[in-house]
Amino acid sequence: MQASKAFEANFDGLVGPTHNYAGLSFGNVASRSNEKSVANPKAAAKQGLRKMKQLADLGFQQGVLPPLERPSIKLLRAVGFSGDDASVIARAAREAPELLAAASSASAMWTANAATVSPSADTEDGRVHFTPANLAAKLHRAIEHGETRRTLCAIFADEARFRVHHALPGTPALGDEGAANHTRFAREYGAKGVEFFVYGRSEYGQGPQPQRYPARQTLEASRAVARLHGLSAEATVFAQQSPDVIDAGVFHNDVIAVGNRTTLFCHERAFVDQHKVYDELRAKLGAQGTPFDALEVPDSEVSVADAVSSYLFNSQLLSSADGRQLLVVPQECRENPRVAAYLDSLASRKTPIDEVLVFDLRESMKNGGGPACLRLRVVLDDAERAAVNPRAWMNDALFTQLDAWIDKHYRDRLAPADLADPKLLAESRAALDELTTILGLGAVYDFQR
Repeated sequence: MQASKAFEANFDGLVGPTHNYAGLSFGNVASRSNEKSVANPKAAAKQGLRKMKQLADLGFQQGVLPPLERPSIKLLRAVGFSGDDASVIARAAREAPELLAAASSASAMWTANAATVSPSADTEDGRVHFTPANLAAKLHRAIEHGETRRTLCAIFADEARFRVHHALPGTPALGDEGAANHTRFAREYGAKGVEFFVYGRSEYGQGPQPQRYPARQTLEASRAVARLHGLSAEATVFAQQSPDVIDAGVFHNDVIAVGNRTTLFCHERAFVDQHKVYDELRAKLGAQGTPFDALEVPDSEVSVADAVSSYLFNSQLLSSADGRQLLVVPQECRENPRVAAYLDSLASRKTPIDEVLVFDLRESMKNGGGPACLRLRVVLDDAERAAVNPRAWMNDALFTQLDAWIDKHYRDRLAPADLADPKLLAESRAALDELTTILGLGAVYDFQR
């Protein structure tokens, strides 16, 4: 059967006004190493916005996802702080600054963790399916999924074409980190594909476990998402992430591997029984008449430590309209001599990667997220694209509006101590209230209801 015409859109998260370095993510080396340093929310938001615009200018389909409301007064009230909003913040700052930091995190900027997405070509009912990630491993992220679902429902509102599920139950046994542990392979975006789920541990099974840092994604969660999306056994592969790389700071699979269409770009230590993983992918894709190419980076050329510090694999692997494959990497890849040398060698090796684009995402990188963290991949055909909220698509006019919006509402300096400032909540709400008008989202935030 001929594949329908389709493309992969990237929906990037706008960095929120409370972007700060509180060091909340144990297991994320960059996040913890920059703990308590001063952040620049304005620069962070503009760096992400420029990436969106440049990719849109290159012809890629680029959408925008809004920040969540932060600080989360809802969380602070749920843990016993009362009074008006300013009193809640002041008391939390005095009595439980770690809870105020969790309530103020701008981590929803990393929309690779927003949800897992399966395109209509793969699903039993022929709709695009979204399951918001419960992010149960971290308090500051576990509070995101309800708001994330509301946002997704506002952008992908046509229930005849889109199905937005609720998150899985928020228990460690079903820990789900979203698309950061999910990749899809297909001959063409509109063809039926094979969906690749990577987990860190099995709650009920046997197998190696990391010893230093927690494994956030479970096999049980990955299988549950596949069932919810109506994916067949013939079109799914489940692989375990190597425990030793988790202990080296690879907290999500997208820090050690990235895939696109028929290519998997990964480190040689990414998975348990790595060549068996390749064999299963090759067999299931081959049954569909689809080739598979694993571009494996040797540890002798780029160590896991190099991969973590540079975020080489936390890159976007994109197919341009002319069929060329582009790798979008952070500036840190050029600053690491071994990673830079490997990237420079790609052309001579005749790999599936045709071009490397470099972006400055320093503010995001310091908190542990590179180009791939900032985007949610959504495969759409033309009819599905037409059903998406049209104001969510990046173009010249939206870029100009959002650039001015950031200038108007964002601070250029934010230290962890500044989270106690009640004016930050008022500033954030004013920004988000205006943003919902710009993006045509309606009343998606609690304070608007």
